[in-house]
Amino acid sequence: MFELTQTFDSSVLLWIQQNLHNSILDPLMVAYTSLGNYSIIWFLAAAVMIYFPKTRKAGVLVLLAIFLGYMVNNFVIKDLIERPRPWVDISGLEPLIYASNPNSFPSGHTCIAFAVAGIICRTLSKKWALVSVAAAILMGFSRLYVGVHYPTDVIAGAVIGIICSQIVWYVYVSANKKTFSACL
Repeated sequence: MFELTQTFDSSVLLWIQQNLHNSILDPLMVAYTSLGNYSIIWFLAAAVMIYFPKTRKAGVLVLLAIFLGYMVNNFVIKDLIERPRPWVDISGLEPLIYASNPNSFPSGHTCIAFAVAGIICRTLSKKWALVSVAAAILMGFSRLYVGVHYPTDVIAGAVIGIICSQIVWYVYVSANKKTFSACL
């Protein structure tokens, strides 16, 4: 099973490199994926949301989802799995950037992007939900495009991010129900 997954992952990454890389997309994808470093883009989005009273709740929940996603992804799963980065195992793959963490599975950038999108989908308008989902999908694709993650890393990161956002949402809703019940 692992061999079949590895073959699929390698084929997809080499196909992207051979068919999609070009002088216009390369710098754009490197720039976009770099916005995910240290969750910069997501912390900025949370800060903007917290600034405005109408979106403050969403901003706080986004921060909690970022924190949970980061802890689960980077301090638990990534260290347990220890899957090497694609350029270590795929002959002929030339990444556009190199990641400092040697572990590939799951994608932290993708996890956080989907954790944020999951909260935004629960708290803001459909327009912002669509924008956040598109931004998350693009972040996951950018990790493949620059050659630092396998497709299965990105898929797992997306799933973990969605689960983290749902946990944050569930805790928030549960806490509000208890607070409301206590007031009666």
